[in-house]
Amino acid sequence: MKKSNTPGPAAAGQDSPALHASRRNFLKAGASGIAAATVATWVPDGMAQSAPAVSQPPAAGPAAGEQSIELKVNGQSHRLNVPANAILLDVLRDRLQLTGTKKGCDHGQCGACTLLVNGVAINSCLSIAVQHDGDEITTIEGLAQDGKLHPVQQAFWEHDAYQCGYCTSGQIMSAVAILNDPNIGSDDASVREAMSGNICRCGAYKNILAAVQSARGKMGRPA
Repeated sequence: MKKSNTPGPAAAGQDSPALHASRRNFLKAGASGIAAATVATWVPDGMAQSAPAVSQPPAAGPAAGEQSIELKVNGQSHRLNVPANAILLDVLRDRLQLTGTKKGCDHGQCGACTLLVNGVAINSCLSIAVQHDGDEITTIEGLAQDGKLHPVQQAFWEHDAYQCGYCTSGQIMSAVAILNDPNIGSDDASVREAMSGNICRCGAYKNILAAVQSARGKMGRPA
């Protein structure tokens, strides 16, 4: 129209602590470490621990130029004082420490910052936080339930629908939105069109499409 964690050289079978800082050793150890770090950006809890939203203390009165708002994020309410021009993406990342939603282009062109507001996918880098007072916001951290991946997350994992992983959380959130939208066709062309606002600079589009269509079956959506 969206992966978020981290092992290191040991995960690549390097149990010797004396790794030399050479290009060869970096590449040998890095292949598995990079893949693990990629997955860590979006796989929660049992598979990779996501940082929970930071519980905010009760807000005092807003300072000059601020407004008091309540953001309902992943089922948890947060009362915050924010500047009138604060961007939703920045508030989520900097104030609530929900860093799974990525800042990419910061111009609404890449889709890395996609999340759901009242079930609708939006570019959070273009959205003013005070506009969402009382809204239900879902980020990548809120998709898994009871330690079980959302079907779209599971499908992205199974179909290797990521490479560097930076765009993956936005891709997943867009996929969730389109699979919940009965007005978007189920054929491959319709899915590609609906996902066209999410750019994958690594070019993993074929696997992303396969993951979305696989998740469609897991979610019982019409084919």
